[in-house]
Amino acid sequence: MEPIIIANWKMHKSQDETRAFIEALKPLLGSKKAWIAPPFTAIQEAVKAAQNAKIVIGAQNMHDAPQGAFTGQISSSMLKALGAQFVLIGHSECRHVFCESEDLIHRKLVRALEEKITPVLCIGEKLEERETDQTADVLRRQLTSALEGISDLQDLIVAYEPVWAIGTGKVASPEMAQEAHMICRKILAELSSEKIAAKIPILYGGSVNPKNIAGLLAQPDIEGALVGGASLDVNSYSQLIRTP
Repeated sequence: MEPIIIANWKMHKSQDETRAFIEALKPLLGSKKAWIAPPFTAIQEAVKAAQNAKIVIGAQNMHDAPQGAFTGQISSSMLKALGAQFVLIGHSECRHVFCESEDLIHRKLVRALEEKITPVLCIGEKLEERETDQTADVLRRQLTSALEGISDLQDLIVAYEPVWAIGTGKVASPEMAQEAHMICRKILAELSSEKIAAKIPILYGGSVNPKNIAGLLAQPDIEGALVGGASLDVNSYSQLIRTP
């Protein structure tokens, strides 16, 4: 399986900057595929720029309702109409800065699956939870609540992103990340089956850069990365994609 390297641009890049980035990225891809989640305002421009290239465009978040009086929100059908093919759900910033509940994250995941937009479910523990040996419990709670009642997990992508490593420059060692990914794989098998769990890509997120990605991808249960800051520069991001 080719590693999935998702660029999460967060609140960066205008439409013009998005178009310029993608045009510069195309000749650097070779046979590799890129996954980019630009801001809402640049999704349509990204889809246009990515035509006829191996570039998958997605979104950073979505609302759980199909429509309604939700000022400032974006629905899954709106994303799909723009050409978005995947969506990040439950990113740590949404959980801990914008206070999204586990129930809301579950509803969003259900909506994405119904809309046939690939959900990238983000999970991970805070520093105090890691230091008190709660990592496995946190991952179990987050996975179980998000996937409750969902029988078909074959279109799911999971991103393990320890909160203490996001934007801090700290990165889990490959061995630490592998241990967490292995825990996730075991829980997914319990929620579905070992056969299905083996096929669900589990990505690592948290201060990933060209210097540390090879060690992470060498681990048996790490099948890609969710990248923030290092994905904003086209040369840096292309290096991540081309890592064997």
